[in-house]
Amino acid sequence: MAEIDVKNWQNESVEKLELKDNVFLEPLNKHLLWHYVKVYLAHQRQGTASTKTRGEVSGSGRKLWKQKKTGRARIGSIRSPLWRHGGTVHGPKPRKYNLKINKKEKQEALKIALSQKFKENSLIVLDSMKLEKPKTKELVTKLNNFNLKKSVLLVDFASNKELKLASRNLQKINCLFLDSINAYEVLKHKNLIISKEAVLKLQEAM
Repeated sequence: MAEIDVKNWQNESVEKLELKDNVFLEPLNKHLLWHYVKVYLAHQRQGTASTKTRGEVSGSGRKLWKQKKTGRARIGSIRSPLWRHGGTVHGPKPRKYNLKINKKEKQEALKIALSQKFKENSLIVLDSMKLEKPKTKELVTKLNNFNLKKSVLLVDFASNKELKLASRNLQKINCLFLDSINAYEVLKHKNLIISKEAVLKLQEAM
């Protein structure tokens, strides 16, 4: 088992925490991560784009002029795709972009993502992530103690609503509750800050 320092908001080590090998020391599997990210992003697509065919646009179906002896190109309908305001040919229609991935693959992708953060020294475990008030200024002051230059993902239990409220107006800082944690969000952010209790719960669940 590996060990990591548990810190407080002042960036002081208060104790050591053992990390399970099968959660924070998983070998890198690039193909699985690629597959998971592809599926995750596909599921974010709404698939509501829609265009009207010549049978759906408004307009009369009558023939505009006779077929011959007018000197003009023959035309059968004002709704023809060749005409302005006519129907669209092969345009998008509502569809689902869902791809398949099983539960074990999702869990394994999360383990690999967590392991990468630990190996890159981008994982910070806090003894407690509670804030006295849901104030953005207070959270910024506390995060400044860690000198983090890039994006940060904060993870704690849903009961910590103050953390969620304090972080929602900050750029490059996102807060997720433990029940919503996923490999994509972990990989998307450079740094991961998670509470000790959340780590223990993760290790118990996996």
